[in-house]
Amino acid sequence: MGKAARPRTLADTEAKAVARNLRVSPQKLNLVAGLIRGKKVSVALADLQFSRKRIAGDVKKCLESAIANAENNHELDVDDLIVAEAHVGKGLVMKRFAARARGRASRIEKPFSHITIVVREVEEKA
Repeated sequence: MGKAARPRTLADTEAKAVARNLRVSPQKLNLVAGLIRGKKVSVALADLQFSRKRIAGDVKKCLESAIANAENNHELDVDDLIVAEAHVGKGLVMKRFAARARGRASRIEKPFSHITIVVREVEEKA
């Protein structure tokens, strides 16, 4: 008996991976996501490898997961994959305080964010 399988939301030529609770603000993560949008996965991996941003390693790990999902779960050709989507979502925000002068306090916000990467197989133009 069991639960019926949920219908697939992506096309047959797409695969995705999600990295949740990355300890970086969504604004900073979106800069790295913008770096790889629309590129071939080999170029995107190279860009992330040599990026100076701290979070680029986690984004690279998520992109490699999306590539592995495409190859193993959906039998897509890795050489024909592009990064179709890379969108960033807002996660929780830890709130802390810092002591200030004259007995006051100020808030320190430590945001988390999520990234979703969708890769798509495209045919080479002859």
